[in-house]
Amino acid sequence: MEIRPVVRRARPLALALIACLFAATVHAQPAPGPGAPPAAAPPTELPADLPAYGPDRPLPELGLVEHRLDNGLTVWVVPRAGGLPKVDYVLAVRGGLASDPAALPGMSNLLAGLLQEGTTTRSSVQIAEELQRLGASIGASAGSDGVFVTASGLATSAAPLAAVFADVVRHPAFPANEVQLAKTNALQGLKAMQAQPAYQANRAMGRVLFGDHPYGNTLPTEAGIEGTDAAGLAAAHAARFHPERALLVIAGPLTGDAALALAQSAFGDWRGADATMDEVATPVPPRGPQYVLVPRSGSVQSAVRIGRPAFDADDERAIPAALANTILGGGFDSRLMRNLREDKGYTYGAGSSFGLRAKGGAFQAQADVRNEVTGAAIGEFFKEFEQMRRVAVDADELQRAKRFTAGTYLFQNQLQGAVASALATNWVLGRPADYLSRYVDRANAVTAAQVQSVAREFFDPRQQSIVVVGDAAVAEQLKPYGTFGNAE
Repeated sequence: MEIRPVVRRARPLALALIACLFAATVHAQPAPGPGAPPAAAPPTELPADLPAYGPDRPLPELGLVEHRLDNGLTVWVVPRAGGLPKVDYVLAVRGGLASDPAALPGMSNLLAGLLQEGTTTRSSVQIAEELQRLGASIGASAGSDGVFVTASGLATSAAPLAAVFADVVRHPAFPANEVQLAKTNALQGLKAMQAQPAYQANRAMGRVLFGDHPYGNTLPTEAGIEGTDAAGLAAAHAARFHPERALLVIAGPLTGDAALALAQSAFGDWRGADATMDEVATPVPPRGPQYVLVPRSGSVQSAVRIGRPAFDADDERAIPAALANTILGGGFDSRLMRNLREDKGYTYGAGSSFGLRAKGGAFQAQADVRNEVTGAAIGEFFKEFEQMRRVAVDADELQRAKRFTAGTYLFQNQLQGAVASALATNWVLGRPADYLSRYVDRANAVTAAQVQSVAREFFDPRQQSIVVVGDAAVAEQLKPYGTFGNAE
């Protein structure tokens, strides 16, 4: 018997309503031109008698239990009473994208992605089936300074999950077929990335800020992906995955003793291979600002990046810098957004950030703007930089920034898995164990003078390098800011 697909016919009345709504939407909201922001909504007047904000709720006391196994593995346990009956594991090892061979940038992304695609005793299918049976998941990612492997599952399956997790961490096999599939997928993803001006701009800015240092060479390339093989991945794993170079975080409804017993059972007999790796050196700052134009023929926008080297992640200026950045370009209510988007209409969005690493960091501001306002946009960036350097922020703006910074931090670290990951990230960056729990109090203690001190040191327009990816015709607009050369 022939089976015919069932076709549901739309009712004429429904079609008419949809057509009317579509037409009304099209006529009411004409499409903006390239780079033009949407029309701003009229400001809403708030009632004058609104009550004051309540005090920020601190992060719950972590009750962190610190231990070190005989093999050198650092173990941090976060007992969590109540909440969901789940356990989270995070294992971090020092040595990430900045430790990749210079000819194989981005190799750590493949290394992390392939950890659970087969071990010496389990195939990728067996790992997936076992995780499904346990109601659990495993993932991995790479950062500039480390590789992070995570696992999450029901607390009742904590022991068998720890066994699978340890196998993935300690005994990846990097099967040839899985490696080839991962490389094929990575090449496809790279093609999509390379089509975006942001990739070209960030790659060029990395070179400008860090020169030949590995921090400036962490984005993948076609040659790097094609040059990666199973033997190289196995060698990188052997060099980096040593217990004395690793941290294991266990969070969940477990006592400290029970969690340490799990750690001992799964990782107590772990021994690193003889292979070792060189530590990443501290980057040498460039002698002065550089100016680069990356031609992109026919581009209707310019990707603008402005930045300079900064400091290590554990530097005492990191938290005042976070407040200064929130005010300048770290949120939708920031000065850069109000200026370049709301006032000037140059862009859909402008922002800034301090990207901090274990051995160095950088300040960067960015926006994608219309071709005809490329030079003017850079001028507005510098105008806002100078304003923060010359005039101390007032009490109201600083308080709003503190609430935004603290609120975002608290929101991001409410979930158990997020807390475990944040602890692991801080450890890789060289921050102390109590950095997470003390962050909000330290942010609330920042003064206007500290914010201005950061601005004076890192927002000086004369010290900023500039990278622009866009049509070569914008070169004339860039002349007031320096002599621009082409990227290598």
